[in-house]
Amino acid sequence: MKYFANLIFCAFMATAHAEDLLVPISKFDNDSQQLSKERVLEFWAYHDYQGNDQYQNTLKLRYYNPLEGDDWRGRIRLDTSYVANYNSNSTSNNSGQYSSGNTMLTVWGQDKTFLKSLGALVGGRVIFPFGNNGQWAVGPQLSWTFSPQVDSMLHVTDFSPLIRYMYGFDTKNNSLTVNPSQPPLQRSLQLFPTLGFQLAPNTLLRFWDENGAVYNSAGGGWFVPIDAMVSHRLSKNWVFAVGASKQVVQTYKQYDWSSYAKISFNF
Repeated sequence: MKYFANLIFCAFMATAHAEDLLVPISKFDNDSQQLSKERVLEFWAYHDYQGNDQYQNTLKLRYYNPLEGDDWRGRIRLDTSYVANYNSNSTSNNSGQYSSGNTMLTVWGQDKTFLKSLGALVGGRVIFPFGNNGQWAVGPQLSWTFSPQVDSMLHVTDFSPLIRYMYGFDTKNNSLTVNPSQPPLQRSLQLFPTLGFQLAPNTLLRFWDENGAVYNSAGGGWFVPIDAMVSHRLSKNWVFAVGASKQVVQTYKQYDWSSYAKISFNF
């Protein structure tokens, strides 16, 4: 009897300690409507290892802008990039030859009546067939931002999940006959269980913010990484961040590991 009493006591203490570490689900508020009105310009640099001695360097420009229309409020994001692919046998000149990469346009927001019961931000993304991407892709997305009502030992700042489904297709001018090197048409479910922590007054740690899990609905298979990024606000307008991502499940091939950094200007 004493054994069971001790077991119950230990379980109670463990639960209490867990509540001190994390914020209970019931203590989160849906803050999805609190959209920033700032314009943000970001410069990104990525270094990825694809596996089989294949590497990829990417330079990316990303821009955020607020949008408004009648009762609708939202944000628009534009991404454009240059990519260099190489391996260990490539010369230094070859590894520096960049070509056009993906260009994407993403819009999200919510008005006072459309899908109000979801409490989500509704949007979508378009990927343009520039560079070596070789295909159009479009897809809807839903996202939320939940902020804790109370603090915890781990100083959770938010839980911001995002769900997106991308559907790729080609055109008469960009078919496999015209461009045989293009990748298979994209059919993917993208999941970002983004979680933030306050490390210091001006420093944040975020998991699955830049890279999330992907399910290939065309042929099956999952890609699930561990992704973490630390950002530090240098001043009111400038933020610097570094991050890394490593695959832990890859039955759907994406990359082996990735490292990245960004500098952003808010105005």
